[in-house]
Amino acid sequence: MRYWYRVAPATVTIAVLTAAISLFVMIFRLSQYTALAAGFIPARASMGFAGEAPGLVPNILTPLTSTVLHGGLLHLAFNLVTLVFCGVGVERALGGRGMVVLYVLGAYAACLAQWAVGPGSPVPMIGASGAASAIVGAYALLYGRQRTKDVGPIPAWLLHVLWLLAAWTLLNLAMGVLSLQAGMPIAAAAHIGGFILGVALCRPLLLWRWRKA
Repeated sequence: MRYWYRVAPATVTIAVLTAAISLFVMIFRLSQYTALAAGFIPARASMGFAGEAPGLVPNILTPLTSTVLHGGLLHLAFNLVTLVFCGVGVERALGGRGMVVLYVLGAYAACLAQWAVGPGSPVPMIGASGAASAIVGAYALLYGRQRTKDVGPIPAWLLHVLWLLAAWTLLNLAMGVLSLQAGMPIAAAAHIGGFILGVALCRPLLLWRWRKA
């Protein structure tokens, strides 16, 4: 743990806090209450009331609080593996501050995308997968092999970005359809929204981090 913390302190801190809070909620069987109190609910965002009901987290904070809540151990484990695996590489490139900025904005982008496709949905969205998708997007752009070439006035890097976005979107749409058929729907729109944010902000954050180099 000490080695990993030295390499990527922001990633490890986010992962440990997420695991600790999620496990606490699971152990004490608070999942149903916390999902309603601190999960992101599109219908609540559409109605515009922020914490009017007793015990509710202010609506503006639910994109963040929802990331530390999970529906089970498998859900938690999958998101933590994704976060740590990609987060270490991303933090090396963008630094701790860049990593935190990407994760936080990814959480909000994921919730915005999920709200856009179902603004009236009363189902709470929980889990770190939307924010982690932003990290995956940055990781794919930083370390993915670019095989594309310039096509006329369109530069190769832009085609690479478009290819990544198209591939991730199609993958998550397929997973969304399959999960609906299985009766366990996933927040596919949130994954897509987070990923797009990660790809869009990766380059600016990279330039910001190394602006004095």
